[in-house]
Amino acid sequence: VQLQASGGGLVQAGGSLRLSCAASRRTASNNGMGWFRQAPGKEREFVSSIDWRASTTNYADSVKGRFTISRDNTKNTVYLQMDSLKPEDTAIYYCAVSRYSAAASRSEYYNYWGQGTLVTVSS
Repeated sequence: VQLQASGGGLVQAGGSLRLSCAASRRTASNNGMGWFRQAPGKEREFVSSIDWRASTTNYADSVKGRFTISRDNTKNTVYLQMDSLKPEDTAIYYCAVSRYSAAASRSEYYNYWGQGTLVTVSS
């Protein structure tokens, strides 16, 4: 499975961005998908995940109430709507496909990763 993430860019604090991640194979529609991020000098961290049916979502406490994950299995695509962005949201955002159908927050549950898209939030 190949993943192509897009939608990153430069935005002012308080602004919004929508990330997209398209999977190359329909197989991904049977698996949970997630977003992770890595800020400069920091370890990769979980952001959000969604199960294969889009019935369950998880969020990191730092983004809860500001970010919304969704997916369209007809397009093999997962989205991350990011609102009320803060400078501390600046990072490379990675999408991933889980080995399992559930929404998972642990990176070791994911076996396919996209190349990342850079989000920069200016103050």
